[in-house]
Amino acid sequence: MTTATAPLVYDPYAYEIHEDPYPTYERLREEAPLYRNEERGFWALSRHADVLAGFRDSDTFSSAEGVSIDPAASGPHAHRTMSFLAMDPPQHGRMRGLVSRGFTPRRVADMEAGIRELTTQHLDACLEQGSFDFVADLAGKLPMDVISEMLGVPQADRAELRKRSDLLVHREEGMTDVPPAGVAAALDLVVYYADLIADRRANPGDDLVSALCAAEIDGDRLTDDEITGFLFLMVVAGNETTTKLLAHAWYWAWRNPDQRAKPFEDPGRIGDWVEETLRYDTSSQMLARVTRTPVELHGRVLPPGERVLLLVGAANRDPRAFPEPDRYDLDRDTSGIVSFGFGRHFCMGASLARLETRVVLEELVRRVRTYEIDADAARRVHSVNVRGFDTLPTTVEVR
Repeated sequence: MTTATAPLVYDPYAYEIHEDPYPTYERLREEAPLYRNEERGFWALSRHADVLAGFRDSDTFSSAEGVSIDPAASGPHAHRTMSFLAMDPPQHGRMRGLVSRGFTPRRVADMEAGIRELTTQHLDACLEQGSFDFVADLAGKLPMDVISEMLGVPQADRAELRKRSDLLVHREEGMTDVPPAGVAAALDLVVYYADLIADRRANPGDDLVSALCAAEIDGDRLTDDEITGFLFLMVVAGNETTTKLLAHAWYWAWRNPDQRAKPFEDPGRIGDWVEETLRYDTSSQMLARVTRTPVELHGRVLPPGERVLLLVGAANRDPRAFPEPDRYDLDRDTSGIVSFGFGRHFCMGASLARLETRVVLEELVRRVRTYEIDADAARRVHSVNVRGFDTLPTTVEVR
């Protein structure tokens, strides 16, 4: 007697996908490398080669309608909250060129001392307690503090900004668009950013908002609306993804004690810890595109105007690119990961995310002998694009 295989369904809104998408990804890669979800109106690519090709060919796979399939966050106005992430050339090149000055390798490297100081402040409080929530008390605080320091956001406002950015990505079960609480949070952020920009135009300082107000290429300057869109991108994308990366590194090392031992015995392996976590369980699981020209994929020609999801999380577990992909292995070659995209839209904040994660893990390894996680009490976020923990209770034994 044979057991019937369940129908293959991939729905990025489904809570079971948020809990563990990887069995579904495996079926997609093998059974439907070009998958169609009729109800949601999208196609999905899950193999590494296809996702990489989609990132490389930004002329065919346009970003101009945003990277999400939430109706309120996609379409011709997506750039208002996602900045150049939702632009094609020439707008993309212009915007990226104007804002990239805040992310030069030297500027990012110069931030390390400040990031370490912030990390130590949060970690001191955590280690004093012995038991704490890794997300709420450490991983969720540091990225927002780093971005707030860059933008010149006062310390008193940071917790509220993080709360607002969390509301933007959270989805209740059955919710297939930005919820009312998320819409209200977005409006609050628009007002906050408008006040911040007005203040920096009148009283420029040594922060990124002031630099954006002053940025100029051949007489071309950013409007207030363009700066606001970039600040949305910074606070939502920059905060959420790094928080999730940190918690995943902590969680998956705990789940794999043989791998955890490597960076704890040799801190020089922390970079490998970060990269394998990026591959194994990346924060940004999928990014949407829209076809601009006809494209043939797996024997089918998609016409212009079709929504196509690039499943980054599935690509990073493709055995065609990574042998034994479901094994968490700090010794593997991770050079082929697509966690930060590729080509024209490669994530501008990648070096900052890696730096923050490395510094936090270095300080943890230096001060913690061993740790445990209460996996039963851990909870994941429910989001269309982002995967990670909302709460991760942990208990540490200090050195």
